[in-house]
Amino acid sequence: MEINSQKQKIEDPTEIQINNHSPFYLPQMGCGTWAWGNRLLWGYNQSMDKDLQGVFNLAVSQGVTLFDTGDSYGTGKLNGRSEQLLGQFLKEYQGLNQKNICIATKLAPYPWRLTRSSMLNAGKASAQRVGRNIDLVQMHWSTANYAPWQEKALLEGLGDLFEQGLVKAIGLSNYGPKRLKKVYQQLASRGIPIATLQVQYSLLSTYPVTELGVKEVCDELGIKLIAYSPLALGLLTGKFSDKSSFPKGLRGILCRQLLPKIKPLLDCLQEIALHRNKTMSQVAINWCICKQTIPIPGAKNVKQMQDNIGAMGWQLDDGEIIELDRISHKLEKKMVQNIFQTK
Repeated sequence: MEINSQKQKIEDPTEIQINNHSPFYLPQMGCGTWAWGNRLLWGYNQSMDKDLQGVFNLAVSQGVTLFDTGDSYGTGKLNGRSEQLLGQFLKEYQGLNQKNICIATKLAPYPWRLTRSSMLNAGKASAQRVGRNIDLVQMHWSTANYAPWQEKALLEGLGDLFEQGLVKAIGLSNYGPKRLKKVYQQLASRGIPIATLQVQYSLLSTYPVTELGVKEVCDELGIKLIAYSPLALGLLTGKFSDKSSFPKGLRGILCRQLLPKIKPLLDCLQEIALHRNKTMSQVAINWCICKQTIPIPGAKNVKQMQDNIGAMGWQLDDGEIIELDRISHKLEKKMVQNIFQTK
């Protein structure tokens, strides 16, 4: 593969201001906390909490100050566990970048949440679990695909959280450009900006950006795009090289289905990683950064967090990005899209 010395212009690697309305900044990369409390997919148990505190401490000290969570994170009786853990870690952490920590949670539009007050109360409950006000509150997904009538009141509830000073900013998750524009107008009528939108985005999941064109709309409206699952549930890390290394449960099934189909992409990632003296994970995350998004890879231990941090402070060149894009586009099979993703 020919290495091109030209550099793509990316955002400042330290802090990014969301827009003129939002009184906070976001780092170049955040940390997703889906696994913090989730037994079903990620095998969480409470013996991991010390490791997770180490992840939090290392991340903040190295400038990874955005933590993305959700009030639905944590399975069964552990619902809300991720928010609770973040609250514990916040209390115990004292050190660099402490004042820059941004807690972003997502409120789920459950079927029983029907009124604006239900979302207002949900936001207050999240703040109670965290132990302080949430910085960025997000609608976890749109109900447009199955109950479009439900959404308007819930969005008004998010607006109430903002107007009452209980959150610094509002964001969305899993919205496509058409729905995004409608919601933008709804909140703009109250003078409330949308700060962020997060979508499933990686080399194995380019649909929201390349096919729906959500990035162009975000740029037009002054909304920062956040990329969740930038490592495609671990498929882009290179650690699942054979069947003996597959994780248990649903992720193992996914490995069996996808790994044989994505070998050309993994080979390209490995080639670039060797050339750069980086890991495959770092290359995959840096690709998201070069696409002017904020990736939020997860980490369950300090080693994984150290690896993620190594994705910052450098950038892929144009030739490498073009080659990764080309191979990604040609893949026979990619990640299944989130069923709640709207157009």
